[in-house]
Amino acid sequence: MRVSIDATPFLMNSAGVKTYIFYWTQYLRRMAGAHRLDLFPYLDAPETCVHDRSVLGPRPTLARLALLHLANQSPIPILNLIGFSLDIFHSSHQLLRPPRNAKLTATLYDMTCWLAPETHTAANVAAAKAFADGVLTRADGLIAISESTRADTIRVLGLKPERIEVIYPGVADPFFDATKAMRKKPYILFVGTIEPRKNVALLLDAYAQLAPSIRDEFDLVVAGPPGWGEPGTLRRLRSEAPGVHYLGYVPEEDLPSLMAGATAFVYPSLYEGFGLPVAQSMAVGVPVITSNVSSMPEVGGEGALLIDPRSTSELTSALSRMLLSPELRALLGANGRRRAEQYRWEVSARKSWEFFERIL
Repeated sequence: MRVSIDATPFLMNSAGVKTYIFYWTQYLRRMAGAHRLDLFPYLDAPETCVHDRSVLGPRPTLARLALLHLANQSPIPILNLIGFSLDIFHSSHQLLRPPRNAKLTATLYDMTCWLAPETHTAANVAAAKAFADGVLTRADGLIAISESTRADTIRVLGLKPERIEVIYPGVADPFFDATKAMRKKPYILFVGTIEPRKNVALLLDAYAQLAPSIRDEFDLVVAGPPGWGEPGTLRRLRSEAPGVHYLGYVPEEDLPSLMAGATAFVYPSLYEGFGLPVAQSMAVGVPVITSNVSSMPEVGGEGALLIDPRSTSELTSALSRMLLSPELRALLGANGRRRAEQYRWEVSARKSWEFFERIL
Protein backbone atom coordinates (compact mmCIF):
# COMPACT_ATOMS: atom_id res chain seq x y z
CA MET A 1 0.00 0.00 0.00
CA ARG A 2 1.30 3.44 -0.94
CA VAL A 3 0.08 6.42 1.08
CA SER A 4 0.86 10.10 0.53
CA ILE A 5 0.47 12.52 3.42
CA ASP A 6 -0.08 16.16 2.54
CA ALA A 7 2.63 17.85 4.64
CA THR A 8 2.01 21.39 3.38
CA PRO A 9 2.01 22.75 6.99
CA PHE A 10 5.78 22.06 7.01
CA LEU A 11 6.07 25.04 4.64
CA MET A 12 4.24 27.44 6.95
CA ASN A 13 4.32 29.10 10.33
CA SER A 14 2.30 26.53 12.26
CA ALA A 15 2.17 25.18 15.81
CA GLY A 16 -0.05 22.25 16.73
CA VAL A 17 -0.77 20.90 13.24
CA LYS A 18 2.90 20.99 12.25
CA THR A 19 3.84 19.17 15.47
CA TYR A 20 1.20 16.54 14.76
CA ILE A 21 2.33 15.93 11.17
CA PHE A 22 6.03 15.94 12.11
CA TYR A 23 5.76 13.16 14.69
CA TRP A 24 2.91 11.28 13.03
CA THR A 25 4.74 10.87 9.71
CA GLN A 26 7.98 10.06 11.52
CA TYR A 27 6.37 7.15 13.35
CA LEU A 28 4.29 6.06 10.35
CA ARG A 29 7.56 5.57 8.48
CA ARG A 30 9.13 3.66 11.36
CA MET A 31 6.17 1.28 11.44
CA ALA A 32 5.43 1.11 7.69
CA GLY A 33 6.60 -2.46 7.17
CA ALA A 34 5.82 -3.34 3.55
CA HIS A 35 3.87 -0.10 3.06
CA ARG A 36 5.29 3.07 1.50
CA LEU A 37 4.79 6.61 2.78
CA ASP A 38 5.39 9.78 0.72
CA LEU A 39 5.12 13.43 1.76
CA PHE A 40 3.37 15.89 -0.54
CA PRO A 41 4.39 18.26 -2.11
CA TYR A 42 7.65 16.40 -2.83
CA LEU A 43 9.06 16.76 0.67
CA ASP A 44 11.66 14.87 2.64
CA ALA A 45 11.06 14.28 6.34
CA PRO A 46 12.52 17.25 8.27
CA GLU A 47 15.06 16.49 10.99
CA THR A 48 13.56 18.89 13.52
CA CYS A 49 10.15 20.42 14.19
CA VAL A 50 10.51 24.15 13.58
CA HIS A 51 7.27 26.06 14.09
CA ASP A 52 8.09 29.64 13.16
CA ARG A 53 9.24 29.12 9.56
CA SER A 54 9.25 26.68 6.65
CA VAL A 55 11.41 23.57 6.89
CA LEU A 56 12.82 24.56 3.46
CA GLY A 57 14.56 27.66 2.13
CA PRO A 58 12.62 30.49 0.43
CA ARG A 59 12.84 29.26 -3.18
CA PRO A 60 11.87 25.61 -2.58
CA THR A 61 9.08 26.78 -0.30
CA LEU A 62 7.68 29.20 -2.89
CA ALA A 63 7.86 26.57 -5.63
CA ARG A 64 5.81 24.10 -3.61
CA LEU A 65 3.29 26.72 -2.51
CA ALA A 66 2.90 27.70 -6.17
CA LEU A 67 2.04 24.07 -6.97
CA LEU A 68 -0.51 24.10 -4.16
CA HIS A 69 -2.08 27.31 -5.48
CA LEU A 70 -2.19 25.92 -9.02
CA ALA A 71 -3.85 22.72 -7.81
CA ASN A 72 -6.49 24.69 -5.93
CA GLN A 73 -7.24 27.05 -8.81
CA SER A 74 -6.97 24.79 -11.86
CA PRO A 75 -10.27 23.87 -13.58
CA ILE A 76 -8.91 20.33 -14.02
CA PRO A 77 -7.72 18.00 -11.23
CA ILE A 78 -3.99 18.28 -11.98
CA LEU A 79 -2.99 16.24 -8.92
CA ASN A 80 -4.51 13.17 -10.55
CA LEU A 81 -1.07 12.93 -12.18
CA ILE A 82 0.35 11.80 -8.82
CA GLY A 83 -2.81 9.97 -7.80
CA PHE A 84 -2.20 7.24 -10.40
CA SER A 85 0.68 5.87 -8.31
CA LEU A 86 -1.11 6.11 -4.93
CA ASP A 87 -3.56 4.02 -2.99
CA ILE A 88 -4.47 6.71 -0.42
CA PHE A 89 -3.97 10.49 -0.29
CA HIS A 90 -4.30 12.12 3.14
CA SER A 91 -5.14 15.80 2.63
CA SER A 92 -4.29 18.89 4.69
CA HIS A 93 -6.47 21.97 5.16
CA GLN A 94 -4.52 23.97 2.59
CA LEU A 95 -5.32 21.63 -0.30
CA LEU A 96 -8.87 21.94 -1.58
CA ARG A 97 -8.57 19.79 -4.71
CA PRO A 98 -6.68 16.60 -3.88
CA PRO A 99 -6.31 13.70 -6.36
CA ARG A 100 -9.59 12.08 -7.33
CA ASN A 101 -8.09 8.78 -8.45
CA ALA A 102 -6.92 7.60 -5.01
CA LYS A 103 -8.77 6.95 -1.78
CA LEU A 104 -9.09 10.20 0.17
CA THR A 105 -8.61 10.68 3.92
CA ALA A 106 -7.96 13.62 6.24
CA THR A 107 -7.49 14.50 9.90
CA LEU A 108 -10.19 16.31 11.88
CA TYR A 109 -8.50 18.60 14.40
CA ASP A 110 -11.44 20.60 15.75
CA MET A 111 -14.65 22.40 14.87
CA THR A 112 -13.74 25.79 16.31
CA CYS A 113 -14.44 27.65 13.08
CA TRP A 114 -18.09 26.58 13.42
CA LEU A 115 -18.50 26.49 17.21
CA ALA A 116 -16.29 29.44 18.19
CA PRO A 117 -15.77 31.53 15.02
CA GLU A 118 -15.02 34.62 17.11
CA THR A 119 -11.72 32.99 18.13
CA HIS A 120 -10.52 32.89 14.49
CA THR A 121 -9.94 35.36 11.71
CA ALA A 122 -12.61 35.56 9.02
CA ALA A 123 -10.11 34.13 6.53
CA ASN A 124 -9.50 31.07 8.73
CA VAL A 125 -13.23 30.45 9.06
CA ALA A 126 -13.76 30.71 5.31
CA ALA A 127 -10.83 28.39 4.59
CA ALA A 128 -12.05 25.76 7.07
CA LYS A 129 -15.53 25.74 5.53
CA ALA A 130 -14.10 25.49 2.01
CA PHE A 131 -12.01 22.49 3.13
CA ALA A 132 -15.08 20.87 4.66
CA ASP A 133 -17.05 21.33 1.44
CA GLY A 134 -14.25 20.20 -0.87
CA VAL A 135 -12.61 17.40 1.13
CA LEU A 136 -14.35 16.32 4.33
CA THR A 137 -17.75 15.72 2.78
CA ARG A 138 -16.33 13.37 0.11
CA ALA A 139 -13.47 11.70 2.02
CA ASP A 140 -13.50 7.89 2.20
CA GLY A 141 -12.46 8.03 5.85
CA LEU A 142 -11.49 10.57 8.49
CA ILE A 143 -9.28 10.50 11.58
CA ALA A 144 -10.58 12.52 14.55
CA ILE A 145 -8.01 13.39 17.21
CA SER A 146 -10.53 12.96 20.05
CA GLU A 147 -14.02 11.63 20.75
CA SER A 148 -15.03 15.25 21.35
CA THR A 149 -13.91 16.30 17.87
CA ARG A 150 -15.63 13.29 16.33
CA ALA A 151 -18.94 14.11 18.06
CA ASP A 152 -18.69 17.80 17.11
CA THR A 153 -17.99 16.94 13.47
CA ILE A 154 -20.95 14.57 13.23
CA ARG A 155 -23.22 17.16 14.81
CA VAL A 156 -21.97 20.18 12.83
CA LEU A 157 -21.30 18.69 9.40
CA GLY A 158 -23.78 15.80 9.49
CA LEU A 159 -21.16 13.26 8.45
CA LYS A 160 -21.85 9.55 8.90
CA PRO A 161 -20.36 8.29 12.19
CA GLU A 162 -18.92 5.15 10.59
CA ARG A 163 -16.66 7.30 8.37
CA ILE A 164 -14.82 8.79 11.37
CA GLU A 165 -12.33 6.95 13.57
CA VAL A 166 -10.76 8.37 16.72
CA ILE A 167 -6.97 8.04 16.86
CA TYR A 168 -5.29 10.11 19.54
CA PRO A 169 -2.12 12.03 18.69
CA GLY A 170 1.02 11.12 20.58
CA VAL A 171 3.38 12.85 22.96
CA ALA A 172 7.03 12.86 21.89
CA ASP A 173 9.36 10.57 23.85
CA PRO A 174 11.48 13.39 25.38
CA PHE A 175 8.47 14.46 27.49
CA PHE A 176 8.38 11.06 29.19
CA ASP A 177 12.08 11.31 30.06
CA ALA A 178 12.36 15.04 30.79
CA THR A 179 14.63 16.59 33.40
CA LYS A 180 13.50 19.71 35.22
CA ALA A 181 14.48 23.17 34.08
CA MET A 182 16.04 25.22 36.88
CA ARG A 183 14.55 28.64 37.64
CA LYS A 184 15.02 30.90 40.65
CA LYS A 185 11.44 30.47 41.87
CA PRO A 186 8.76 27.77 41.55
CA TYR A 187 6.40 28.56 38.71
CA ILE A 188 2.99 27.94 37.19
CA LEU A 189 3.28 27.36 33.45
CA PHE A 190 1.12 28.03 30.40
CA VAL A 191 2.22 27.00 26.88
CA GLY A 192 0.29 28.02 23.77
CA THR A 193 -0.14 30.65 21.08
CA ILE A 194 -1.34 33.99 22.43
CA GLU A 195 -4.74 34.21 20.73
CA PRO A 196 -8.36 34.55 21.91
CA ARG A 197 -9.13 30.83 22.12
CA LYS A 198 -6.30 30.19 24.59
CA ASN A 199 -7.85 32.54 27.15
CA VAL A 200 -4.58 33.96 28.48
CA ALA A 201 -6.22 37.20 29.64
CA LEU A 202 -8.37 35.26 32.11
CA LEU A 203 -5.26 33.44 33.36
CA LEU A 204 -3.53 36.77 34.02
CA ASP A 205 -6.59 38.00 35.91
CA ALA A 206 -6.77 34.81 37.98
CA TYR A 207 -3.08 34.98 38.88
CA ALA A 208 -3.44 38.62 39.90
CA GLN A 209 -6.26 37.62 42.28
CA LEU A 210 -4.17 35.01 44.12
CA ALA A 211 -3.21 35.83 47.69
CA PRO A 212 -0.01 37.92 47.78
CA SER A 213 1.74 35.19 49.77
CA ILE A 214 1.09 32.69 46.94
CA ARG A 215 2.26 35.10 44.25
CA ASP A 216 5.38 35.80 46.29
CA GLU A 217 6.17 32.08 46.24
CA PHE A 218 5.10 31.13 42.69
CA ASP A 219 5.74 32.95 39.41
CA LEU A 220 3.52 32.68 36.34
CA VAL A 221 5.52 31.73 33.23
CA VAL A 222 3.81 32.05 29.82
CA ALA A 223 5.42 30.51 26.73
CA GLY A 224 4.11 30.80 23.19
CA PRO A 225 4.34 32.97 20.10
CA PRO A 226 2.02 35.91 19.46
CA GLY A 227 -1.03 34.93 17.46
CA TRP A 228 -3.83 37.19 16.33
CA GLY A 229 -6.44 39.33 18.07
CA GLU A 230 -4.71 39.75 21.45
CA PRO A 231 -2.72 43.04 21.44
CA GLY A 232 -4.01 43.92 24.91
CA THR A 233 -2.99 40.56 26.35
CA LEU A 234 0.45 40.82 24.76
CA ARG A 235 0.93 44.28 26.26
CA ARG A 236 0.09 42.86 29.68
CA LEU A 237 2.49 39.96 29.21
CA ARG A 238 5.29 42.31 28.19
CA SER A 239 4.65 44.87 30.93
CA GLU A 240 6.79 42.95 33.45
CA ALA A 241 4.02 42.76 36.04
CA PRO A 242 5.28 41.30 39.34
CA GLY A 243 5.67 37.54 39.06
CA VAL A 244 4.69 37.30 35.37
CA HIS A 245 7.33 36.20 32.85
CA TYR A 246 6.63 35.98 29.12
CA LEU A 247 9.12 33.80 27.24
CA GLY A 248 7.63 34.10 23.74
CA TYR A 249 8.20 31.20 21.38
CA VAL A 250 10.04 28.26 22.98
CA PRO A 251 11.62 25.70 20.59
CA GLU A 252 10.21 22.18 20.65
CA GLU A 253 13.41 20.70 22.10
CA ASP A 254 13.26 23.04 25.13
CA LEU A 255 9.63 22.36 26.07
CA PRO A 256 10.06 19.06 27.98
CA SER A 257 12.41 20.50 30.60
CA LEU A 258 10.37 23.71 30.89
CA MET A 259 7.22 21.69 31.52
CA ALA A 260 8.94 19.24 33.87
CA GLY A 261 10.18 22.11 36.04
CA ALA A 262 6.72 23.58 36.63
CA THR A 263 4.86 23.19 39.90
CA ALA A 264 1.59 23.11 37.96
CA PHE A 265 0.50 23.50 34.36
CA VAL A 266 -2.57 25.63 33.63
CA TYR A 267 -4.46 25.61 30.33
CA PRO A 268 -7.80 27.48 30.48
CA SER A 269 -8.55 27.23 26.75
CA LEU A 270 -12.07 27.89 25.53
CA TYR A 271 -12.02 24.96 23.08
CA GLU A 272 -9.53 22.28 22.02
CA GLY A 273 -9.70 19.44 19.56
CA PHE A 274 -7.19 17.57 21.71
CA GLY A 275 -5.08 19.94 23.80
CA LEU A 276 -1.57 18.59 23.27
CA PRO A 277 0.07 20.70 26.03
CA VAL A 278 -2.23 19.01 28.56
CA ALA A 279 -1.02 15.57 27.47
CA GLN A 280 2.59 16.74 27.37
CA SER A 281 2.39 18.07 30.93
CA MET A 282 0.91 14.82 32.16
CA ALA A 283 3.72 12.90 30.44
CA VAL A 284 6.34 14.83 32.46
CA GLY A 285 4.35 14.17 35.65
CA VAL A 286 3.17 17.74 36.31
CA PRO A 287 -0.37 18.29 37.66
CA VAL A 288 -2.75 20.09 35.32
CA ILE A 289 -5.52 22.64 35.67
CA THR A 290 -7.59 22.85 32.49
CA SER A 291 -11.06 23.62 31.18
CA ASN A 292 -14.17 21.50 31.63
CA VAL A 293 -15.20 21.90 27.97
CA SER A 294 -14.62 20.18 24.60
CA SER A 295 -11.84 17.57 24.62
CA MET A 296 -9.95 18.64 27.74
CA PRO A 297 -11.82 16.47 30.28
CA GLU A 298 -11.40 13.54 27.89
CA VAL A 299 -7.65 14.05 27.52
CA GLY A 300 -6.88 15.09 31.10
CA GLY A 301 -9.07 12.57 32.89
CA GLU A 302 -7.96 11.88 36.46
CA GLY A 303 -4.71 13.77 35.86
CA ALA A 304 -6.36 17.20 35.72
CA LEU A 305 -8.33 19.61 37.88
CA LEU A 306 -11.18 21.00 35.76
CA ILE A 307 -12.50 24.57 35.82
CA ASP A 308 -15.03 26.74 33.99
CA PRO A 309 -12.85 28.72 31.52
CA ARG A 310 -15.24 31.67 31.73
CA SER A 311 -14.81 32.05 35.51
CA THR A 312 -11.81 33.98 36.84
CA SER A 313 -12.74 33.18 40.42
CA GLU A 314 -12.96 29.45 39.70
CA LEU A 315 -9.49 29.43 38.16
CA THR A 316 -8.07 31.47 41.05
CA SER A 317 -9.59 29.00 43.53
CA ALA A 318 -8.18 26.01 41.63
CA LEU A 319 -4.73 27.60 41.51
CA SER A 320 -4.81 28.26 45.26
CA ARG A 321 -5.94 24.74 46.00
CA MET A 322 -3.26 23.20 43.78
CA LEU A 323 -0.38 25.38 44.93
CA LEU A 324 -1.16 24.98 48.64
CA SER A 325 -1.54 21.20 48.51
CA PRO A 326 1.58 19.10 47.75
CA GLU A 327 -0.58 16.00 48.25
CA LEU A 328 -3.02 17.02 45.53
CA ARG A 329 -0.15 17.86 43.17
CA ALA A 330 1.47 14.47 43.78
CA LEU A 331 -1.82 12.61 43.22
CA LEU A 332 -2.68 14.43 39.99
CA GLY A 333 0.89 14.19 38.72
CA ALA A 334 0.98 10.41 39.22
CA ASN A 335 -2.48 9.96 37.70
CA GLY A 336 -1.55 12.08 34.71
CA ARG A 337 1.69 10.22 34.13
CA ARG A 338 -0.18 6.92 33.95
CA ARG A 339 -2.87 8.35 31.69
CA ALA A 340 -0.31 9.83 29.30
CA GLU A 341 0.95 6.35 28.42
CA GLN A 342 -2.01 5.99 26.05
CA TYR A 343 -0.74 9.02 24.12
CA ARG A 344 2.32 7.34 22.61
CA TRP A 345 3.16 7.93 18.95
CA GLU A 346 3.77 4.21 18.44
CA VAL A 347 0.12 3.58 19.34
CA SER A 348 -1.09 6.36 17.05
CA ALA A 349 0.98 5.17 14.10
CA ARG A 350 -0.08 1.52 14.49
CA LYS A 351 -3.76 2.45 14.62
CA SER A 352 -3.30 4.78 11.64
CA TRP A 353 -1.85 2.04 9.44
CA GLU A 354 -4.75 -0.20 10.45
CA PHE A 355 -7.12 2.64 9.51
CA PHE A 356 -5.50 3.05 6.08
CA GLU A 357 -5.73 -0.70 5.48
CA ARG A 358 -9.44 -0.66 6.26
CA ILE A 359 -10.03 2.33 3.96
CA LEU A 360 -8.21 0.61 1.10
